[in-house]
Amino acid sequence: MSEKEYLTKEKYEQLQAELHELEIVKRKEIAEHLEYARSLGDLSENAEYHDARTAQAEIESRIEQIQYYLKNAEIIKPHKSETVEVGSTVKIKKEKESEITEYQIVGTEETDMLAHKISHQSPMGHALLGKKAGEKFSFKTPKGSANYVVVSIS
Repeated sequence: MSEKEYLTKEKYEQLQAELHELEIVKRKEIAEHLEYARSLGDLSENAEYHDARTAQAEIESRIEQIQYYLKNAEIIKPHKSETVEVGSTVKIKKEKESEITEYQIVGTEETDMLAHKISHQSPMGHALLGKKAGEKFSFKTPKGSANYVVVSIS
């Protein structure tokens, strides 16, 4: 049974474009590089050939990964909700502090801490799911337990 992969419409389209690039352009480039490397002779000591095979394996692995994400994708849309769910944008603050931070809850493929996008499977994202504005939540970090409060959900 496959697990749902939550993706925004933008990320879904980015993955489609990346898949197209890998399948149409990169596969052809690698095939040409392999053909050239084979023409150099003895494959057992042919570094060019081994590098091309490694690159081919990496591309095929990424193609497989993207196909999995697209096949199992559930498109999330930013929306208003009373509780935190995948797609929600939340404002939170640490207990006993005043600084408010905003995060969007996204699927694992879109996680980007610099853009304040956290996975629903991360410790913080998981702890946030189902919470309402004003509700406290905590989760474990390498430095111990972190205690926060949900300021708002949008």
